[in-house]
Amino acid sequence: MIENPSAHQAREDFSPRPGAVTALIPTLNEAATLEDVVRGTRDHAEEVLVVDGHSKDGTADLARTLGCRVVYDQGRGKGEAIRTAIPHVHTEITVFIDADGSHDPDDIPKLIQPILDGRADHVSASRLIGGSSELHGGFDECLRLMGSSFITACINHRFNVRLSESQNGFRAIRTAVLRDLGLCENITTIEQEMIIKTLKKGYRIAEVPSHEYVRKAGVSKIRLHKVAFRYVFSLVKYLYF
Repeated sequence: MIENPSAHQAREDFSPRPGAVTALIPTLNEAATLEDVVRGTRDHAEEVLVVDGHSKDGTADLARTLGCRVVYDQGRGKGEAIRTAIPHVHTEITVFIDADGSHDPDDIPKLIQPILDGRADHVSASRLIGGSSELHGGFDECLRLMGSSFITACINHRFNVRLSESQNGFRAIRTAVLRDLGLCENITTIEQEMIIKTLKKGYRIAEVPSHEYVRKAGVSKIRLHKVAFRYVFSLVKYLYF
Protein backbone atom coordinates (compact mmCIF):
# COMPACT_ATOMS: atom_id res chain seq x y z
CA MET A 1 0.00 0.00 0.00
CA ILE A 2 1.31 3.43 -0.97
CA GLU A 3 -0.25 6.38 0.83
CA ASN A 4 0.36 10.05 0.17
CA PRO A 5 1.23 11.74 3.48
CA SER A 6 -1.01 14.72 2.66
CA ALA A 7 -3.94 12.55 1.58
CA HIS A 8 -7.56 13.61 1.80
CA GLN A 9 -10.86 12.00 0.96
CA ALA A 10 -12.36 12.49 -2.50
CA ARG A 11 -15.49 14.60 -2.54
CA GLU A 12 -18.34 13.18 -4.61
CA ASP A 13 -20.23 15.61 -6.86
CA PHE A 14 -22.80 12.97 -7.80
CA SER A 15 -24.51 10.11 -5.95
CA PRO A 16 -23.71 6.78 -7.60
CA ARG A 17 -24.53 3.42 -6.04
CA PRO A 18 -21.70 2.62 -3.60
CA GLY A 19 -19.14 0.27 -5.11
CA ALA A 20 -20.60 0.36 -8.63
CA VAL A 21 -17.98 -0.01 -11.37
CA THR A 22 -17.71 1.14 -14.97
CA ALA A 23 -15.02 -0.60 -17.01
CA LEU A 24 -13.63 1.83 -19.57
CA ILE A 25 -11.94 0.31 -22.63
CA PRO A 26 -10.19 2.60 -25.15
CA THR A 27 -10.12 1.00 -28.61
CA LEU A 28 -8.63 1.50 -32.05
CA ASN A 29 -9.01 -1.47 -34.41
CA GLU A 30 -9.23 -4.08 -31.63
CA ALA A 31 -12.08 -6.25 -32.98
CA ALA A 32 -9.91 -9.39 -32.86
CA THR A 33 -9.49 -9.22 -29.07
CA LEU A 34 -12.34 -7.08 -27.76
CA GLU A 35 -14.92 -9.83 -27.24
CA ASP A 36 -12.79 -11.82 -24.79
CA VAL A 37 -11.93 -8.68 -22.85
CA VAL A 38 -15.56 -7.55 -22.63
CA ARG A 39 -16.84 -10.98 -21.59
CA GLY A 40 -14.20 -11.24 -18.88
CA THR A 41 -14.78 -7.70 -17.68
CA ARG A 42 -18.58 -7.90 -17.54
CA ASP A 43 -18.41 -10.23 -14.51
CA HIS A 44 -16.86 -7.43 -12.46
CA ALA A 45 -18.52 -4.23 -13.73
CA GLU A 46 -22.04 -2.84 -13.89
CA GLU A 47 -21.27 -1.24 -17.24
CA VAL A 48 -18.65 -1.60 -19.95
CA LEU A 49 -17.93 1.65 -21.80
CA VAL A 50 -15.95 1.41 -25.04
CA VAL A 51 -14.30 4.60 -26.29
CA ASP A 52 -13.50 4.12 -29.95
CA GLY A 53 -11.16 6.17 -32.14
CA HIS A 54 -13.24 5.54 -35.31
CA SER A 55 -11.89 2.04 -35.91
CA LYS A 56 -11.99 0.64 -39.45
CA ASP A 57 -12.42 -3.02 -38.42
CA GLY A 58 -15.91 -2.93 -36.90
CA THR A 59 -14.75 -2.59 -33.28
CA ALA A 60 -17.59 -0.21 -32.33
CA ASP A 61 -20.29 -2.37 -33.93
CA LEU A 62 -18.92 -5.44 -32.16
CA ALA A 63 -18.92 -3.59 -28.86
CA ARG A 64 -22.60 -2.75 -29.27
CA THR A 65 -23.53 -6.35 -30.05
CA LEU A 66 -21.75 -7.32 -26.82
CA GLY A 67 -23.95 -4.91 -24.87
CA CYS A 68 -21.38 -2.16 -24.34
CA ARG A 69 -22.09 1.54 -24.45
CA VAL A 70 -19.96 3.19 -27.15
CA VAL A 71 -18.70 6.76 -27.39
CA TYR A 72 -16.27 8.14 -29.96
CA ASP A 73 -13.15 10.22 -29.54
CA GLN A 74 -11.31 12.17 -32.24
CA GLY A 75 -8.56 9.57 -32.74
CA ARG A 76 -5.77 11.59 -31.13
CA GLY A 77 -4.71 8.81 -28.77
CA LYS A 78 -5.45 6.88 -25.60
CA GLY A 79 -5.33 9.96 -23.40
CA GLU A 80 -7.93 11.74 -25.47
CA ALA A 81 -10.10 8.61 -25.34
CA ILE A 82 -9.97 8.58 -21.54
CA ARG A 83 -10.72 12.30 -21.28
CA THR A 84 -13.63 11.98 -23.71
CA ALA A 85 -15.17 9.20 -21.63
CA ILE A 86 -15.04 10.87 -18.21
CA PRO A 87 -18.37 12.79 -18.53
CA HIS A 88 -20.07 9.52 -19.52
CA VAL A 89 -19.14 7.62 -16.34
CA HIS A 90 -21.74 7.70 -13.56
CA THR A 91 -20.57 4.94 -11.21
CA GLU A 92 -18.51 5.41 -8.07
CA ILE A 93 -15.46 3.63 -9.49
CA THR A 94 -13.89 3.68 -12.96
CA VAL A 95 -11.64 0.82 -14.06
CA PHE A 96 -9.38 1.24 -17.09
CA ILE A 97 -8.47 -1.93 -18.99
CA ASP A 98 -6.80 -2.32 -22.39
CA ALA A 99 -8.60 -3.97 -25.31
CA ASP A 100 -5.66 -6.10 -26.49
CA GLY A 101 -5.98 -8.91 -23.93
CA SER A 102 -2.81 -8.01 -22.03
CA HIS A 103 -4.69 -7.42 -18.76
CA ASP A 104 -6.55 -10.06 -16.76
CA PRO A 105 -10.14 -8.92 -16.05
CA ASP A 106 -10.27 -11.31 -13.09
CA ASP A 107 -7.81 -8.99 -11.34
CA ILE A 108 -10.45 -6.23 -11.20
CA PRO A 109 -11.76 -7.27 -7.74
CA LYS A 110 -8.33 -6.93 -6.13
CA LEU A 111 -7.79 -3.68 -8.04
CA ILE A 112 -10.91 -2.06 -6.58
CA GLN A 113 -10.70 -3.58 -3.09
CA PRO A 114 -8.47 -0.86 -1.57
CA ILE A 115 -11.03 1.70 -2.77
CA LEU A 116 -13.95 -0.28 -1.34
CA ASP A 117 -12.07 -0.61 1.95
CA GLY A 118 -11.55 3.15 2.09
CA ARG A 119 -7.75 2.81 1.93
CA ALA A 120 -7.11 4.39 -1.47
CA ASP A 121 -8.63 6.66 -4.10
CA HIS A 122 -6.55 5.42 -7.05
CA VAL A 123 -5.10 1.92 -7.45
CA SER A 124 -2.65 0.98 -10.19
CA ALA A 125 -1.85 -2.56 -11.33
CA SER A 126 1.90 -3.19 -11.28
CA ARG A 127 3.70 -5.36 -13.83
CA LEU A 128 6.93 -4.91 -11.92
CA ILE A 129 5.62 -6.89 -8.96
CA GLY A 130 3.08 -8.98 -10.92
CA GLY A 131 5.31 -9.94 -13.84
CA SER A 132 5.15 -9.27 -17.56
CA SER A 133 5.24 -11.61 -20.55
CA GLU A 134 5.89 -8.66 -22.85
CA LEU A 135 8.26 -6.16 -21.25
CA HIS A 136 11.54 -7.98 -21.88
CA GLY A 137 13.66 -9.59 -24.57
CA GLY A 138 14.59 -6.79 -26.98
CA PHE A 139 16.13 -3.35 -27.20
CA ASP A 140 12.77 -1.61 -27.48
CA GLU A 141 11.48 -3.36 -24.37
CA CYS A 142 14.72 -2.58 -22.54
CA LEU A 143 14.42 1.12 -23.36
CA ARG A 144 10.76 1.17 -22.33
CA LEU A 145 11.57 -0.46 -19.01
CA MET A 146 14.48 1.90 -18.36
CA GLY A 147 12.36 4.94 -19.21
CA SER A 148 9.46 3.74 -17.07
CA SER A 149 11.75 3.08 -14.11
CA PHE A 150 13.31 6.54 -14.42
CA ILE A 151 9.91 8.25 -14.51
CA THR A 152 8.68 6.22 -11.54
CA ALA A 153 11.82 7.06 -9.55
CA CYS A 154 11.26 10.77 -10.20
CA ILE A 155 7.66 10.51 -9.00
CA ASN A 156 8.71 8.60 -5.88
CA HIS A 157 11.37 11.19 -5.05
CA ARG A 158 9.04 14.15 -5.64
CA PHE A 159 6.18 12.83 -3.48
CA ASN A 160 8.05 10.64 -0.98
CA VAL A 161 6.21 7.46 -2.01
CA ARG A 162 7.46 4.11 -3.28
CA LEU A 163 5.57 2.98 -6.36
CA SER A 164 7.07 0.21 -8.44
CA GLU A 165 5.79 1.59 -11.76
CA SER A 166 3.77 4.40 -13.28
CA GLN A 167 2.92 3.39 -16.86
CA ASN A 168 0.49 0.47 -16.67
CA GLY A 169 -2.92 1.33 -18.12
CA PHE A 170 -4.75 -1.17 -15.90
CA ARG A 171 -6.03 0.79 -12.90
CA ALA A 172 -9.06 1.78 -10.83
CA ILE A 173 -9.95 5.22 -9.51
CA ARG A 174 -12.83 6.90 -7.73
CA THR A 175 -14.77 8.65 -10.47
CA ALA A 176 -15.02 11.83 -8.39
CA VAL A 177 -11.22 11.89 -8.17
CA LEU A 178 -10.89 11.20 -11.89
CA ARG A 179 -13.09 14.21 -12.62
CA ASP A 180 -11.08 16.40 -10.26
CA LEU A 181 -7.68 15.69 -11.83
CA GLY A 182 -8.13 17.95 -14.87
CA LEU A 183 -6.35 15.57 -17.23
CA CYS A 184 -4.79 17.09 -20.37
CA GLU A 185 -2.69 14.49 -22.22
CA ASN A 186 -3.80 13.00 -25.55
CA ILE A 187 -1.53 9.95 -25.64
CA THR A 188 -0.36 7.27 -23.20
CA THR A 189 1.43 9.92 -21.12
CA ILE A 190 -1.97 10.32 -19.48
CA GLU A 191 -1.09 7.38 -17.23
CA GLN A 192 1.83 9.13 -15.57
CA GLU A 193 -0.16 12.39 -15.55
CA MET A 194 -2.95 10.59 -13.68
CA ILE A 195 -0.56 9.34 -10.99
CA ILE A 196 1.27 12.65 -10.60
CA LYS A 197 -1.95 14.66 -10.30
CA THR A 198 -3.45 12.14 -7.86
CA LEU A 199 -0.47 12.66 -5.56
CA LYS A 200 -0.23 16.40 -6.19
CA LYS A 201 -3.86 16.91 -5.16
CA GLY A 202 -3.37 14.87 -2.00
CA TYR A 203 -5.36 11.79 -2.91
CA ARG A 204 -4.30 8.34 -1.74
CA ILE A 205 -2.67 5.96 -4.21
CA ALA A 206 -1.99 2.24 -3.97
CA GLU A 207 -0.82 -0.53 -6.27
CA VAL A 208 -1.50 -4.25 -6.52
CA PRO A 209 0.38 -6.93 -8.48
CA SER A 210 -1.07 -7.97 -11.84
CA HIS A 211 0.53 -10.00 -14.61
CA GLU A 212 0.78 -8.44 -18.06
CA TYR A 213 0.31 -10.86 -20.96
CA VAL A 214 1.43 -10.52 -24.56
CA ARG A 215 -1.28 -8.83 -26.62
CA LYS A 216 -3.46 -11.49 -28.27
CA ALA A 217 -3.57 -9.85 -31.71
CA GLY A 218 -2.50 -6.75 -33.59
CA VAL A 219 0.47 -4.53 -32.83
CA SER A 220 1.19 -1.86 -30.25
CA LYS A 221 0.20 1.70 -31.21
CA ILE A 222 3.17 3.13 -29.25
CA ARG A 223 6.21 4.26 -31.28
CA LEU A 224 8.88 4.94 -28.70
CA HIS A 225 11.05 7.21 -30.86
CA LYS A 226 8.04 9.43 -31.58
CA VAL A 227 6.79 9.83 -28.02
CA ALA A 228 9.92 9.71 -25.82
CA PHE A 229 10.26 13.51 -25.72
CA ARG A 230 6.59 13.88 -24.75
CA TYR A 231 7.10 11.54 -21.78
CA VAL A 232 10.00 13.62 -20.47
CA PHE A 233 8.25 16.93 -21.17
CA SER A 234 5.03 15.90 -19.41
CA LEU A 235 6.98 14.47 -16.47
CA VAL A 236 8.73 17.78 -15.84
CA LYS A 237 5.57 19.79 -16.54
CA TYR A 238 3.34 17.97 -14.05
CA LEU A 239 5.95 17.31 -11.39
CA TYR A 240 7.13 20.88 -11.01
CA PHE A 241 4.66 23.29 -12.61
